[in-house]
Amino acid sequence: MEAKAHLKYARISPRKVKIVLDLIRGKDVATAMAILKNTPKSASEYLTKLLRSAVANAEHNFNMDASKLYVSECFVCPGPTLKRIMPRAQGRAYRILKRTSHVTIAVSEKN
Repeated sequence: MEAKAHLKYARISPRKVKIVLDLIRGKDVATAMAILKNTPKSASEYLTKLLRSAVANAEHNFNMDASKLYVSECFVCPGPTLKRIMPRAQGRAYRILKRTSHVTIAVSEKN
């Protein structure tokens, strides 16, 4: 049995989130939280909150023991992209792509 938590429409590029997710995949929850706390990336803040949510879901919905949990699955998918315009020289306009992310974290109990 695994408990999941989803974060949708986070205003951060999926590429930036993936770097941090790769650090915590497969680790136990306590280690993953320590890694997120000490990683100087903006995605760490989003993922800390999301991991806490997944752990709370596991405890409350599935009566799992928090000390036996590990990050069984974590991935990021691109969300909708906000398109903005940046004025440039000689009347031109460049497109700025503000990317969003949909992040999923699943935790399971170790046997």
